[in-house]
Amino acid sequence: MHVLVIGGTGVIGSGVVSHLTARGASVTTFSRGRRPHAQPESVRQVRGDRRAVNGFRDLPEEIRFDAVVDLTCYTPRDAELTVRTFAGKCEHVLFCSTVCVYGPKTPPRILVSEDDTPTPITEYGRDKLSCEQVFREAAEQRRFAVTIIRPSHTYGAGGPMLDQLEVDGVAWDRVERGLPVFCSGDGLGLWQSTHRDDVGKLFAHAALNRKTYGETYNATRDETLSWRDYHREVAAALGRTARLIFAPAAWLLRSLPGRLGFLQEITQFHGAYDSSKARAHVPAFRPTIALRDGARETLTSLKSRGVWRDSANDRAYDAAVASALDLGFESAEA
Repeated sequence: MHVLVIGGTGVIGSGVVSHLTARGASVTTFSRGRRPHAQPESVRQVRGDRRAVNGFRDLPEEIRFDAVVDLTCYTPRDAELTVRTFAGKCEHVLFCSTVCVYGPKTPPRILVSEDDTPTPITEYGRDKLSCEQVFREAAEQRRFAVTIIRPSHTYGAGGPMLDQLEVDGVAWDRVERGLPVFCSGDGLGLWQSTHRDDVGKLFAHAALNRKTYGETYNATRDETLSWRDYHREVAAALGRTARLIFAPAAWLLRSLPGRLGFLQEITQFHGAYDSSKARAHVPAFRPTIALRDGARETLTSLKSRGVWRDSANDRAYDAAVASALDLGFESAEA
């Protein structure tokens, strides 16, 4: 099968491409080429910007793609371009959405499933939900079959290693230096992290799988951790122990103003999802990479690429830590 992966050099895209090629697919990637990433020699790489005037016109006209995996669609306008470009020209489109469409909710069964009504509170979540609707309408018009996949935190080499406060913060450098880091609340909020190679299995093995047509899937590892667990495992990847200072989210947002958008919009809320439907429909989707192992790979990559965040001159973080300790906030090892 011929598969186009839009955004095939990103974190998730790299996982998707590796599993597609393992399946024997003929793969073409379309990206801006701003992330140097080694691809299998068999992969055809096309550079272009979907948001430029020429859009997808740089794609080779001689290839008819059987499936298109769209990983860089963030707005309804992006989705409409994908529909216009590939309607009637491919059988199956797989859209990468996000669990942010659900909004902050904790259902009675704890894990958020695809049956829960989306109520996004962020612009990102609202835009992704609007994209989903564009693709569903295209499927209803029989322009192509659609599968919607909603990952949560997906990480791996080439990307950052988030902590609870920031996507790409200084927490891991502080842990390596033996300094305390913040954890919102009591550290018992739930979270799931899935390595990009595991998420890539779902996209790759859902492609042209008729059982997935018209379906929506969560794409998370079935291991649910608390934030205490998360910090413990990532710190262990550095050969260190994380010392956590527990502070209310509202206090953290006041103490580090304009900086903790990730905490404000996402991680102060519940973050555990049910991906059993994906595992039932796509048996190859069996996440196997442990957080500690995946974190070690990701943190090593940050250092080798020269993008490791140094905490030495982060005076604002230091001041917030000093204030929290003066106030007597609880501190403990993860």
